[in-house]
Amino acid sequence: MADTTPVHCIGIILDGNRRWAKERGLPQLEGHRRGFNNLKSAARWVRDRNIPHLVVYAFSTENWKRSEEEVAYLMDIFRGAIRDSGEELGKEGIRTRFIGQRERFSQDIQDGIREAEEKTKANSKMTLWICLSYGARAEITAAAQAAASDGVITEESLRAHMWSAEMPDPDIIIRTSGEHRLSNFLLWQAAYSELFFIKPHWPDFNEASLDAVLAEYAERERRHGK
Repeated sequence: MADTTPVHCIGIILDGNRRWAKERGLPQLEGHRRGFNNLKSAARWVRDRNIPHLVVYAFSTENWKRSEEEVAYLMDIFRGAIRDSGEELGKEGIRTRFIGQRERFSQDIQDGIREAEEKTKANSKMTLWICLSYGARAEITAAAQAAASDGVITEESLRAHMWSAEMPDPDIIIRTSGEHRLSNFLLWQAAYSELFFIKPHWPDFNEASLDAVLAEYAERERRHGK
């Protein structure tokens, strides 16, 4: 029996920027630029389908280990992406929230994050959750420490202390570029998510890709362990 439950939250692991560039003989950094431009488009596609939440895995805790040149370039992209989320997407009714270890970023990026969240907090058409310096193990560890300090450790108290506490668990998680793993993305929240591992690299992900996932999701039966 197909599941007719509305989709409330989609998660996407934005994978394949570097491979997309390599296949085209372009610098790896160009792949990142194209990938982040595509993120703005994807936010609009999700909003236009009346799905209230989109959460994207943009930069993991492990990504800090990449070359200094690549990390520096990504930081410049983040500055622009944070600004655009507060201004361009903000004017289109999209709220932006950020999840992860904010303290690891430079002060200007931290300030930009706060400003973007403040500017868009009243927007209600869709919430875009951007995971920056995020890792599920780090999130769960931090939540456990906070819950322990309160003296109560339950599933509910752990979830309430997570960086993503106000975000609904994703109904769907998509990973682009053909890899079949979650790579430390929303491990707690993905307990009952429907997983889609698709071949296109992230810069090639488009509206047709999204609609194909939504069509297949509508045919799946979600049991939630029952």
